[in-house]
Amino acid sequence: MSDWEVHAVKYADRNARTRGDSFIFDDNHDAPHPMDYFVWVLRRGAEVILVDTGYDGAEAAARGRPIRQDPVACLAPLGLRPEDIGQVIVTHLHYDHAGGLHLFPNATLHMQAAEMAYATGPCMCHDVLRGPFTAGHVCEAVRRLYAGKVIFHDGEAQVAEGVTVHRIGGHSRGLQSVRVRTSAGWLVLASDAAHYYENLLLRKPFPIVVDLQDMLDGFDTLERLASKPELIVPGHDPKVTQVFAQGVADHIWRLDPGPIAKVTP
Repeated sequence: MSDWEVHAVKYADRNARTRGDSFIFDDNHDAPHPMDYFVWVLRRGAEVILVDTGYDGAEAAARGRPIRQDPVACLAPLGLRPEDIGQVIVTHLHYDHAGGLHLFPNATLHMQAAEMAYATGPCMCHDVLRGPFTAGHVCEAVRRLYAGKVIFHDGEAQVAEGVTVHRIGGHSRGLQSVRVRTSAGWLVLASDAAHYYENLLLRKPFPIVVDLQDMLDGFDTLERLASKPELIVPGHDPKVTQVFAQGVADHIWRLDPGPIAKVTP
């Protein structure tokens, strides 16, 4: 079978952050440290898989975290309409990754069983763990389940030929990363298993974490899954837009040919 195209689609950014928001035990904790927000499109001929959905304007207003463009509008330059999306890999149910599930009504969701159990279980009694979730997004996943449109995975699984998911945990109990066969080799969409290159390359954990050991062990897993380290794509690093080539629009980058610049922390 042929290789997949992989597109990183940026829908938001948040620049009023510091390094203390991104790294545990950082010596320069009050220095600015911006964050980009992406969804990812996998395409092979007529096959299309969306990885995560971003969040919409209502969630942006509720959290005071504006978006640059609605995720549906962001996909238009790729010729995609929301009704065209038949499969969504949900890396985890945090608001910025699952806040647009309702925008893709025809999609079957692929998620880890551990993530649904976590987002609907006793851990949500703790404010600090519940904070990145929004009840409506979790309820939409449950509604999709009762409509017969959720496929659960437990650990490692194949979603399509050349596309596999791998439970990492750490940041969220059922966080999964996505491994994709491309012309450059096996590329890994880390999602929030590594928000930034620095998390991965310097083994510096992100502060929002349910299991620190899983997060640290996950860095090794990402490196094992990718053909080479530079094919690991962090979930939120603005450097992604410098390391990879511009795609079909100014908010889209093409990942599958591999990086055009050196990867640094």
